[in-house]
Amino acid sequence: MSERKNAGIQKAWAFYDWANSTYALVISTAIFPIFYNAKTTADDGSTMVEFFGASFVNTELYSYVIAASLIMVIILSPMLSGIADVTGRKKLFLQLFCYIGSLGCAGLYFFDTAHLEWSMLGAFLASLGYWNSIVFYNAYLPEIAAPKDQDKLSAKGFVWGYVGSVLLLLINLVMIMVISDDLTPWAFIMVAVWWAGFAQITFRKLPRSSRQNAPRQAIWTKGFKELRSVWNQMQGMTSLKRYLLAFFVFSMAVQTIMLMAQFFGMKEVFVISDPSGVGHGVFPPLVQSSVGLETAQLIIAIILVQLIAIPGAWLFARGSASLGNVNMLIIALMSWIAVCIFAFVVVDTPNEFFFAAGWIGFMMGGTQALSRSTYSKLLPETEDHTSFFSFYDVVEKIGIVIGMFSFGYIEGITGSMRNSVLSLIVFFTIGLLLLLWIPRQGRFTPQSSTST
Repeated sequence: MSERKNAGIQKAWAFYDWANSTYALVISTAIFPIFYNAKTTADDGSTMVEFFGASFVNTELYSYVIAASLIMVIILSPMLSGIADVTGRKKLFLQLFCYIGSLGCAGLYFFDTAHLEWSMLGAFLASLGYWNSIVFYNAYLPEIAAPKDQDKLSAKGFVWGYVGSVLLLLINLVMIMVISDDLTPWAFIMVAVWWAGFAQITFRKLPRSSRQNAPRQAIWTKGFKELRSVWNQMQGMTSLKRYLLAFFVFSMAVQTIMLMAQFFGMKEVFVISDPSGVGHGVFPPLVQSSVGLETAQLIIAIILVQLIAIPGAWLFARGSASLGNVNMLIIALMSWIAVCIFAFVVVDTPNEFFFAAGWIGFMMGGTQALSRSTYSKLLPETEDHTSFFSFYDVVEKIGIVIGMFSFGYIEGITGSMRNSVLSLIVFFTIGLLLLLWIPRQGRFTPQSSTST
């Protein structure tokens, strides 16, 4: 396939990470969670909110809305992937969900606790657009890069994403904490413009699918049938099947850490116990209040994670060339278990949290990039890359829902988020054992069309 040797297409593909990672950092991790927590905390410290007539703790409602968006992704992903395979509109769906996610981010500009139902719709659409666009984005990887190049290209995408998202976050922080805190909602507009704007570089270069000759009957159910077909094809591919099972388990922990680490910092380390003390100004200048200092420290830790993820992604890609993809992931999970034990037993102070954040960032960069490329390299020769990556995406999202539920449930019954870290240790340990279950030849040199 000529696209596999086209450097311009590969760079354009990787640039979508630069575009959409601003959602993952600014909206999902850094500014919006702190903004949301402050806005939904009353002056008396109450965190209860009303949503469609029912009462929820603010963070509980937030987790439910994000979980609901992931469930919608699980439903839509296979259906739309089937349509994309039949009609050759994979690129169109990538564009569609990019714009849905961007509009959701822009909608957060109007966030108002008096109209919380409408306000949370923005968070729902932003999450839906981000995760669904990733399905079609990932599906391009085996089409535009040969197996030997996929680790480096996958890592390049994540690295560009980390750099771009940190750059915009720093711009936002200068705008908010130096110029005026009242500009906080404009950060969400900037994410929307950045995401949709830089994605045009990707859209101009990515090839359109030429597959137009598939039968069009039962088009709405074709994706679900293809998921079953993908599963059936995997039955004779031991390495792929066992890898996907391991990925399902360890992604429960990896993605939960990415979504909840900032809340762990707020509750267990920096103890932003009175976010309402920030008032309506959420991000005050550092010298004005201890709350502002605590918030700044937390954001510094978040930036640290992103920056250290860059060498992590590159070093894991290089290590996989000599040790093999799965062997590198085995090393990664051992380290994940160690850092979770460290967080559970040791982390109490900001310095300890910074050390853990750096450790997590390094592992996060390598694990994410290598997880995607390992799956891509283990795939059989096929034209249905979208269906295989839809299966991958569904597996990942079900894992995230289970991981988030377990994390929140344990905190709810024990009263401590620190205890929730124990669930992550369990997930990583099971994932490690499943990776060790993969045959040695599949661990060392995963290749396309393997049936080992």
